[in-house]
Amino acid sequence: MSRETLEWLNNNTLIGFTDKRRKAWHYRAGSDNHFAGAVPIDEVERRLFSWTAVERQLFVQMETGNPDLIAAGLVEPELTKVPVPDRKAIVRSDTGLVMGIFKSGYVPHQPIQWLLQNVATLLDDDLAIGSAGLLRGGAQAWVSVEVPDTITTPEGVEFRPNLIAATSFDGSLSTVYKRIVTNVVCDNTMNAGLAEFGQQFKVKHSSRSLSRITDARNALAIVHTVGEVFSKAVAELCAQQLTDREFEKLVSTVLAPVEDNDSSRAKTIARNKQGDLLRLWRHDERVTPWRGTRFGAYQAVNTWQQHEGTIRGANRAERNMGHTITGKWETADDETLKLLAAV
Repeated sequence: MSRETLEWLNNNTLIGFTDKRRKAWHYRAGSDNHFAGAVPIDEVERRLFSWTAVERQLFVQMETGNPDLIAAGLVEPELTKVPVPDRKAIVRSDTGLVMGIFKSGYVPHQPIQWLLQNVATLLDDDLAIGSAGLLRGGAQAWVSVEVPDTITTPEGVEFRPNLIAATSFDGSLSTVYKRIVTNVVCDNTMNAGLAEFGQQFKVKHSSRSLSRITDARNALAIVHTVGEVFSKAVAELCAQQLTDREFEKLVSTVLAPVEDNDSSRAKTIARNKQGDLLRLWRHDERVTPWRGTRFGAYQAVNTWQQHEGTIRGANRAERNMGHTITGKWETADDETLKLLAAV
């Protein structure tokens, strides 16, 4: 069962630049959360960030009274609240949801300040909000800014550079500013070429956090430069040939091997994955324009992971955005590129 229902996602995600995307966030389609252009800042503030993360004292309920009399059933125990030292709860001010429990040194980063105001100081004037949203009841929050126009490489790859600002109140991640790429044709997060390009800057939730935001602009290259780096990576991968036989061998021996000592279920899962990857490689419009190249293989694996792979405990929209802001897609991309380099 997903933590986030489709109704939640439609009410708590805002998606912009839909006139620039072929299949823009189709798995989050809602009645009024799509915008043809940039997402208005006042909509983000009103619909997503109108609350604050507040600190609350923690207490433990203890039973007191004469234990012998209580055991004999002669008196009822008295209930006393005892404060928990060096711990506090972070609570959403409007709903009362307890989002996380931390030590006393934890300082919550308010979404309006850290995801809107601070981002405005990092970026150029021609960048605008492409998406924003809340997950886990508000315990995770993000804002993505991007350039107005889609970039198309000579190889026909259409993409949009993004800078994502994200934070959490459940301990799942520090506040992070990171640069990613969204592939328009498949609506995938991609990381090719960005791993060694200083793509993220993290700030821990502490009393000294504010002093670090001035370092962020120097640590992060401007979003426009992401386009240059990703375009170069695409060109290099497209220039490297990968035959059908080589891809089939890669699938059967590395990406989805069937081992003799695997259980019947594991073998079935592996064979299904093999079939899915080969279908994407041979027939899917998100992959076939680059079939015969390493970029095509990268595209097939990335698309399978984000749109067809098995998920548990979440729906696909929640899982995909969660992996984007926590960096799991970056790790998966890096592993894929290492495998392709070894072919």
